[in-house]
Amino acid sequence: MLYLLWPQRAGTPAMMPGQIAKFGNSAAQLLLGGLAALRSFGNGEKDASAVADDSQQDTADLRDAVKQWREVFEHNPVMYFMVDPAGTVLNVNTFGAAQLGYTPAELIGQSVLNVFFEEDHDAVRRCVALCLETLDQSHTWEIRKFRKDGSVLWVRENAKAMLRGDGTPIVLVACENITQRKEAEDALRQSEAYLAEAQELSRTGSFGLDVATGAIVWSRQTFRIFQCDPAVKPTLDFVFQRIHPEDRDAVSRTLDRAARRAEDFDHEYRLLMPDGSIKYLHSVARALRHGSGCIELVGGVTDVTVAKEAEQRLRRSEAYLAEAQRLSHTSSWAWDVRRQEFAYRSAELYRLFGFEPNQIDVPARAFQERILPEDFQRIIEVERQALRRRKPFEIDFRIARPDGSIRRVHTEGHPVVGSDGEVTEIIGTHVDVTEQVAAKEALQRAFDELKASEQRFRDYAETASDWFWETGPDHRITKISEHSDPASAAPTALIGLTRWDIPPDAELEPGKWEQHRATLDAHLPFRDLVYRGRDRNGSPIYVRTSGKPLHDADGHFLGYRGVSSDVTAAIRAEQAEDALRKAQAELAHVTRVTTLGELTASIAHEITQPLAAVISNADACIAWLDREPADLKAARRSAEWIVEDANRASEVIRRIRALAKKTEIEVVSLDINQVVREAVALVRRELATHGVSVRMELASDLPRICGDRIQLQQVLINLVMNGIEAMQANVDHPRELAIRSSLTDDDDDDRLLLTVTDRGVGLGKDVKERIFTPFFTTKSGGLGMGLSICRSIIEAHAGRLSAFQNEGSGATFQIALPLPHKDTS
Repeated sequence: MLYLLWPQRAGTPAMMPGQIAKFGNSAAQLLLGGLAALRSFGNGEKDASAVADDSQQDTADLRDAVKQWREVFEHNPVMYFMVDPAGTVLNVNTFGAAQLGYTPAELIGQSVLNVFFEEDHDAVRRCVALCLETLDQSHTWEIRKFRKDGSVLWVRENAKAMLRGDGTPIVLVACENITQRKEAEDALRQSEAYLAEAQELSRTGSFGLDVATGAIVWSRQTFRIFQCDPAVKPTLDFVFQRIHPEDRDAVSRTLDRAARRAEDFDHEYRLLMPDGSIKYLHSVARALRHGSGCIELVGGVTDVTVAKEAEQRLRRSEAYLAEAQRLSHTSSWAWDVRRQEFAYRSAELYRLFGFEPNQIDVPARAFQERILPEDFQRIIEVERQALRRRKPFEIDFRIARPDGSIRRVHTEGHPVVGSDGEVTEIIGTHVDVTEQVAAKEALQRAFDELKASEQRFRDYAETASDWFWETGPDHRITKISEHSDPASAAPTALIGLTRWDIPPDAELEPGKWEQHRATLDAHLPFRDLVYRGRDRNGSPIYVRTSGKPLHDADGHFLGYRGVSSDVTAAIRAEQAEDALRKAQAELAHVTRVTTLGELTASIAHEITQPLAAVISNADACIAWLDREPADLKAARRSAEWIVEDANRASEVIRRIRALAKKTEIEVVSLDINQVVREAVALVRRELATHGVSVRMELASDLPRICGDRIQLQQVLINLVMNGIEAMQANVDHPRELAIRSSLTDDDDDDRLLLTVTDRGVGLGKDVKERIFTPFFTTKSGGLGMGLSICRSIIEAHAGRLSAFQNEGSGATFQIALPLPHKDTS
């Protein structure tokens, strides 16, 4: 776009900026004079006589010129202004104003600075001043302008100042729109910056070599590679001085051949740097023949020192590859896609599939047949996709080896594309990951278990009635956890107190608290300390607490951390249970005494019988002694029988006293068969009176049990007496009672079984469900406590008392007692 600066007055025709810019000072003066004449003519300033002097032809020509100049001014696709020395716009054409988004009226009379950026105003003033100082001389500069809509316009301005006919100066400026060129230059500079950065990152420089003149052009990175000052012009001599002596001849031959034949080259060589280090360079160039016949080599040079050193290290490590593969269970292979056969197999691949490494003639099918069929189909599909997409792949599969073992394998493959654009090979690795998979599965199981354990612990912590606490080195409470049930948690007011400041029983049990304080002072862990305290509502509670000491990394004591539980309910339950046990013991004693009253006749018989035998044997003994001579042997035998009968009577009395006596439970080692015989002996009279026969089937070699002899006898006597009463109505079938002892046949629950079976009326459904319920009885005069007490006694022995209806008639009561723990050490 072009701009023209020009003062305008009413009726003054315009000239094309391009034309005005070409005029010299005289041409401009002529133009101004002509314009003034046109203005005077148009305004009627000449008198009629002067006009008459002009020829009609000149008038017509002048009018045509005015018309032409007006057309040029309005329609030529350029912009021009006319400004005075102060920079005020005196005139602007319509096209130019429109290019800036204005109308001429909006610009005329305004400062020309309005279309320049504020930061460029000083530069514009300096340029106008320069033009005014150097009349009739052209000056050129590039500057930005902005349109009415704010968009930017770059222009190259050509300006000249000249004098009008009246001697006043004006400034004419021709402008060229260079916005696109500026944008292209910016893009080029950015591209060059990117190229320089890319060359630096890739250690690649570019060069140009004129074969005829030997002139060299280097990029900045090439200077770095050769360690040459960018201010120094590079030469071939300098290049060959840098090239390693052993490579100079090869480089020279390469350049000569490229220059003679105008052919491209690609070669590597070394540089010997001033510090003695070696650089490896890879140089690629293209030969360009210009129209003049001159040849120029243009290319790039890359510092491949790092790659070369890596390659050398790789070559040195090749000797270790086979051993490394063996140790890491990694094998390598190459598969010929066209021949469908291995192109290469490492020794470890043979070992992986269960072949000997020296079996080099093993066909590919033998390897494939050892892959599990379902996995082999997946491998085929994955490889097919890799060939189609030409992308690397990886897959896991299983191998069944001849020894029956299953190996898990992870493989990775990479398709190799040949010169024809087709995949020729697949190269890859097999890694035996059997142990890793097993470890991963075990780790996953452990992780799952850990997550489940963590969740369980979280659930326990959220739902437990415990609260957590911490104390400092002075044993004062520093933290107490909040709890979902504020009524059961310790009050936060306890913070700052010691544990012995809290309980009201500290003075009642000084020994306990002295021992606890000694444990704390020794920084030892403690467990299950029970004391009395108060909850948040002030109600008394019992608290069980445990804690462990905390130390920092240097072993300094930091305090304690622990957990406390509200065990009020448990303590009160224990107290209630103790009271219940005492009541049950009282009731059991009453029951035994009552039973003894019922067994009076049987007991009298048991005592009378041995006493009668004592009297009879005493009489016999006297008789044997009265003989002449006395029969001492017979008398001795009678005396021994007296002792036996007296002991038997004494034993009966001892058992009766034991049953009648109120004593604590005495757990001792017992022979259950002996306990049965003693109990039956006590009720023998009742059995005979009611015509009940007893069949005892007691297993031999039964292990001894731990229990209270008296209480177990009480249970047996109660069951026998119940069986006697249940068979009182038996008329048509015998009254028979069976007592059996045995062991369970369940290895997971070894118990001793004792059963009492009668042939009485049996158990109805309603009776069976309620028979052990306290105060339930089927006897008209019974209390309903006998069987309930029996069950309590057996359960106190960690046993079980059950009742069953026989298939025929009668019922069976079964006692299951635990055996002592076996020594498993």
